Amino acid sequence: MLAQRSRDTVPGLARRRALHALGVRYRVDLPLPMMRRCRADVTFVRWRTAEFLLGCYWHACPQRHHAPVFNGDWWREKLEGDVRQDADTDSHLVRLRWVPLRLWEHEAVDAAVGKVVEVLASGGHPRALRIRGEVVPTNTGRRLWVHRASSREMIFQVMGRACTTLL
Repeated sequence: MLAQRSRDTVPGLARRRALHALGVRYRVDLPLPMMRRCRADVTFVRWRTAEFLLGCYWHACPQRHHAPVFNGDWWREKLEGDVRQDADTDSHLVRLRWVPLRLWEHEAVDAAVGKVVEVLASGGHPRALRIRGEVVPTNTGRRLWVHRASSREMIFQVMGRACTTLL
C-alpha cells in the first residue's frame, strides 16, 4: 500500500492537463481546511471546491470493484473504512461551505472535466461560465468590495446574488 502514488497518477495528470488547457487554474495536493491529514487532488480555493480522484479498488467503486478473496474480511473492513472516511470528509467540507467533488478514475477525461466545469460555473467561476457559453457579468458600477468581506461574498455580489452568511 505504501507503493501506491497519492499524487501525479496517470488519470490525475490527464484531467489536470485538460483543465489547464481550458484555462482553469487550480492548486494540487492541498491540505483541506481543519483536516491537515486529508488532501484534495485538485483544489479551487477561491471557489471552495475540492476535487478527489478516487481509485476504483481503494474506494470500492460500485461499477468496477472486485472484492479480494485472500483475507477477505480484513479487506472488506478496510475498504468500508475508506468509504466512511470519504463520507466524513465530504460532510466536513459541506459544513465549511465547500463543494466536494468525487470522480472515479475510470471516468472519461472529458466527462470528468465537464463535471468540474459545471460545478465551477454554478459557483460563478468566470472561465467556467465562458466555457459553458454563458455571459460573464461585468462591473455595473456597484461597489465590488465591502469592508471585511470575504472573497466568497465578493463573488456573490458580482454575480448579483444575495449573500446569506459570513464565512
